[in-house]
Amino acid sequence: MIIVPEHEIAELISAADCFAAVEQVFASMANKSAYNFPVIREAIGHADALYGFKSGFDRESLALGLKSGGFWPRNTAKGLTNHQSTIFLFDADTGRCRAVVGGNLLTALRTAAASAVSIKHLARSDAKVLGMIGAGHQSTFQLRAALDQRPFERVVGWSRHPEELHRLSAVAVERDIPFEAVDLDRLGTEADVIITITSSFAPILKAAQVRPGTHLACMGTDTKGKQETEAELVAAATLFTDEIAQSVTIGEAQHAVGQGLINADSIIEIGAVITGKHPGRSSAEEITLFDGTGVGLQDLAVASAAVDLAIAKGVAIEINV
Repeated sequence: MIIVPEHEIAELISAADCFAAVEQVFASMANKSAYNFPVIREAIGHADALYGFKSGFDRESLALGLKSGGFWPRNTAKGLTNHQSTIFLFDADTGRCRAVVGGNLLTALRTAAASAVSIKHLARSDAKVLGMIGAGHQSTFQLRAALDQRPFERVVGWSRHPEELHRLSAVAVERDIPFEAVDLDRLGTEADVIITITSSFAPILKAAQVRPGTHLACMGTDTKGKQETEAELVAAATLFTDEIAQSVTIGEAQHAVGQGLINADSIIEIGAVITGKHPGRSSAEEITLFDGTGVGLQDLAVASAAVDLAIAKGVAIEINV
């Protein structure tokens, strides 16, 4: 069995590697050669934590396994990241555990890769202003990945915790692009692409604040009850997602579906756009929304890539079990 510790991940795998792995697995899902198993995600009644499992199998790559972990909101005070996870890969031919991989950085990279895939395939080609809602740990990964997909000229940001906006500002300086903190009305008026990356359980962005032609990547809602955007905004957009079953149960679409504003049949898998089965954006005025719920296959794809790189670079730890 191979172990790839968390501390090795940053030197092993790049954002570009993760983008390629996530884009490919979304295509495999659309081709019905890869599928996710039902998600388990629960409040454990201790440390305000959410804990669960995401798992799946890709018949093309033979990636089989699960990610175990969740969200511990008090970790920041302990010098730890709030998201904690480990990925387990199994040999599809024998069922033996092939690898155990640190999942914290990989989760951040694969989540950012998913929104970047949506920007590549759904945002207008002339998008110039990027709006960021949320400035927590994950926001910097989201911002870097988005800036790799379009020649944005400016970034505007908003957070319920303004003291955290320095994270976005630092990335903007790193990428030599102007950044400005704004209110939500102005963000919606100016942004061509909006990424929401919060842990909100109440809508932040309203339909009236979003102009025609905007692409939204809603990346924070992955649990029953969470919500970043008004249900009416979801209903007004052409809705894409990583997996429809998760979108309607734990994703941003859960509220619009629950209120009878949309149904599951109106939601499109992003993989269908990647494979050419769906045209994606149909006009410059269309509002597109990607509901990024986070699927287990994303984790397996990036973990498999990390294992292959660890073996190639001689840093994989092999043990007999």
